[in-house]
Amino acid sequence: MAFCLGIIYLTTSQDSNTIDQNIYKLVVIGFIFLNIVIITGAVWAEEAWGKWWSWDPKETWSLVTWIVYAIYLHARHTREWKGRKTAWMAVLGFLVVLFTLFGVSVLLPGLHSYV
Repeated sequence: MAFCLGIIYLTTSQDSNTIDQNIYKLVVIGFIFLNIVIITGAVWAEEAWGKWWSWDPKETWSLVTWIVYAIYLHARHTREWKGRKTAWMAVLGFLVVLFTLFGVSVLLPGLHSYV
């Protein structure tokens, strides 16, 4: 949803504070769930393989995804980024999510590869 709103924000000629606020709220919600998923995945990995983190490509790109959204949230709060910059970050974040979900599984060998 944040990606879609980011595209809408970038393609409209007017600045819309409402769209920007909604992007932010959706990113916060998504970031909370991303934290939960990474933590529960690490707990499961500890139970299944005996280690929390193995630097598998999927795990590494999950961290990259987390970092992209953490940068978004950090820049929004400390640098007061709003508008086009944050819309671009929302779009970039979603593209990284897509690569993490699909690209890593097909292109990079590892425990989570399906090739």
